[in-house]
Amino acid sequence: MTASSERIDVRPDNRAPYPEQRRELILSRLRSEGRADSAAIAGELGVTNETVRKDLMALDQLGLLRRVHGGAVPVGRMVYEPAVSTRTDHSEEKTRIARAALRHLPRAGSVLFDAGSTTARLAELFPHDRELTVYTNTLSIALTLLDRPLVTVYTLGGRVRPLTVAEVDDWAARALADINVDVAFLGASAISVERGLTTPDPAEAAIKRLMLASARQRILLTDHTKFGSVSNTKHADLADIDLVITDSGIDEQACEAIRGAGVEVELA
Repeated sequence: MTASSERIDVRPDNRAPYPEQRRELILSRLRSEGRADSAAIAGELGVTNETVRKDLMALDQLGLLRRVHGGAVPVGRMVYEPAVSTRTDHSEEKTRIARAALRHLPRAGSVLFDAGSTTARLAELFPHDRELTVYTNTLSIALTLLDRPLVTVYTLGGRVRPLTVAEVDDWAARALADINVDVAFLGASAISVERGLTTPDPAEAAIKRLMLASARQRILLTDHTKFGSVSNTKHADLADIDLVITDSGIDEQACEAIRGAGVEVELA
């Protein structure tokens, strides 16, 4: 896949991108190309080389990349957490994953939606003719589903994290203790065969662990860029997942390692 096909539209109205948007694009380039070229990113974003240099310095100080002459290279550990609203990279892959996930919706019963850009895409594609109860800890997903006449929507409650619009902490935990769902559609910030599923925020990790326990079938929706990296807080082992739906860009060795852990893999 070429760099142009992965271009993130961070300036839809020609305004200068926010630092969070610039830094997500830098990390996206590292994931997809193995390096980030300062001059190319500055030109793409319409900012100065000095602005990009400061972004690289900030990400270097967080341990997310290693600065080299002319840009940066990855360090193998991605713990920076962009807002869900800025996660526009790999949009085509996420749409394919979401369409594949539709085949696993039950005809009736209940499902659970975790926070994340790919689960949000699934909500956007959710059918209008399915009579289901949907639980989610994500306000934007709940709002997306409100125009489905046969769907009953519940949010878990709790403190709302601004970055992911996800409800966390005690209220959400108490709600999850009382529900049982047929299928949970889950997300993760990073996936490693050795370290399992991880995410930057401990509060979200705690809710994700409880989501696993509430579901009869656990399906992970994730694009290929999440594999091979580790974030701050572990919330599951690979063996806790029944099915991984990802895109065809996943490395074959990673795919075989996941299957070796007893997890089914579906490529979209």
